Amino acid sequence: MGVRTAGWMLALACSQSVSAAMVPEVVIDPGGVGPEALRVIHGAVEAITRLAEDQDLSEISRLRRRAHDATVSALQTQGYYDSIVTVEIGEIGEQETWDILIQPGVRTVVDKVDIKLSGQINQPEFAVRVEGLRADLPLKVGDVFLNNKWSSAKQDLLLGVKSKDFYFARYEQTRAVVHAEEGKADLELAIRSGPRVRMGQLYTSGLKRVPESLIQRYVRYTPGDPYDQDKLDEWQQALQNTSFFMGAFVTMDDTSPNQRVRADGEVEIPVSIRVTEAPARRFTGSLGADSDHGVRAEGLYRQNVVFGLPVWTETGIGVDKDRQRFFTDVYLPPTIGGYQNSLGVLVQHEDIQGLETTRLAGGWKLSHEHKSRAGVDYKVQWSLIGSWDENRIDGVGRFKTPSVIGTWQWLRRDVDSLYDPTSGNLLDLNLASGVSLKNKKPFYRTSLRAQQWWPVGNNDVLTIRGEVGKVWKDTEYVPPDFGFRTGGARSIRGYSYQSIGRQQGDATVGAPALALASVEYTHYFTSMFGMTAFVDVGDAAESFGDMKAYLGYGLGAAVRTPAGPIYVDLAYGQRDHKLRLHFALGIAF
Repeated sequence: MGVRTAGWMLALACSQSVSAAMVPEVVIDPGGVGPEALRVIHGAVEAITRLAEDQDLSEISRLRRRAHDATVSALQTQGYYDSIVTVEIGEIGEQETWDILIQPGVRTVVDKVDIKLSGQINQPEFAVRVEGLRADLPLKVGDVFLNNKWSSAKQDLLLGVKSKDFYFARYEQTRAVVHAEEGKADLELAIRSGPRVRMGQLYTSGLKRVPESLIQRYVRYTPGDPYDQDKLDEWQQALQNTSFFMGAFVTMDDTSPNQRVRADGEVEIPVSIRVTEAPARRFTGSLGADSDHGVRAEGLYRQNVVFGLPVWTETGIGVDKDRQRFFTDVYLPPTIGGYQNSLGVLVQHEDIQGLETTRLAGGWKLSHEHKSRAGVDYKVQWSLIGSWDENRIDGVGRFKTPSVIGTWQWLRRDVDSLYDPTSGNLLDLNLASGVSLKNKKPFYRTSLRAQQWWPVGNNDVLTIRGEVGKVWKDTEYVPPDFGFRTGGARSIRGYSYQSIGRQQGDATVGAPALALASVEYTHYFTSMFGMTAFVDVGDAAESFGDMKAYLGYGLGAAVRTPAGPIYVDLAYGQRDHKLRLHFALGIAF
């Protein structure tokens, strides 16, 4: 069976398991209707012809009538109320044919719009708002009368009245009278606002450990303030964004016996907040192994509400062959604008490529994350950290680098999936400024990382990434990790982890300049298993002019899992002529 448009030749597929004689061949003559109307007609007729696959011949005549009626109804949804539809029956061999001929007639447009608002919204103080509601109606005189636009217009107008001040707003009447012969539609929409509503006393339920002061941090109003649904939604979102609650609901309690009618006829309704607290304590851990660090183990303990205060703490420990660290952080509840403050301390020891560092640090961090209307994720982070580093460089000796460093990070992520993107891009800009506590001299750093994903067909992904960074300093007393080192699974494959950088003694330490780029192509044989081919190139050196390209290339396997993709790459390092395996495996518990 095929449904075809005369002149357009648009075919719709059908089941091949049914006799062709039982399924009609349909040809539609659109008669000049537009592409959008034609798409709706095709969908309606296709739904009918699919039924023919399960019907005997005695039911086909009934389906012909349904195809006719479905076409008429589809035309009406697109504003054609005076159409003439003819279904001509024929045969091609043993197969029945339906030729659907359309004479659309005049397309109906809006001729009159009568909006009636009653209730306290007619008081003089709301005159400007009422005028705006009338002006903002999306269906205006002269517009084509479409059912979906009419439905949206009704909902938008009611929401515009109801969402602020007038909680009890209701439809009194909605009517659309279509004069098909004249191609005109008269619209009538009546809404009764009811009395003005104000927010009454606040009632909270579900609190056990979390202090009520946390609720008061976000829900700020004075009883008697006008009802505003946007504020209720904002408070609810702010509560849900904290880690203290598994769920939070902020509503007007219109069933409460504590609501009252004021002397001026306005109504005061209590505000209800219902919450479900998150667990007081939680422990998570993970075991894993990768080519950069070997076997690793991590544990994290989280405590919600400490000494009755609305804060939470995270204490963690991580161990692998190169790095051991212990940290504890205290998080303050986020502001209503979504800004998160935290304080923390860190003790860390690492020994990588001949550079051994023991660090004791403490600091402050402020972060803010939000999503734009277009669905793009943004994150901005400020931090100020004081650290005392004890360093040892093989072949050089030991030295200390006490410092205070301030950083600013801006991250923009626009991808289709957070853990396994196939399209979109990422930008990560970092700026840092520090001062040595040993000689009071400053140092600075900036870096930019970018990555782009392009889907190729249904199964392939092309990825390009790049990173560039620069350090400026007038002192040697700079923390070694303030510079740049590269090499390994997440940078330039084919080389050991952080083996590319500035050579000092028998060690590789951070260099003042970094530049790298990568191109990777992934083909998935199934929805789970794929193969990658990649080329990485870059260097970390004293300056961009001193750079000598480290080139790595190879093939890899990609496995998609619920926790994100796993990659196993076999890469050849052109500079040292070695073949290296890069991988990362882990399990959380």
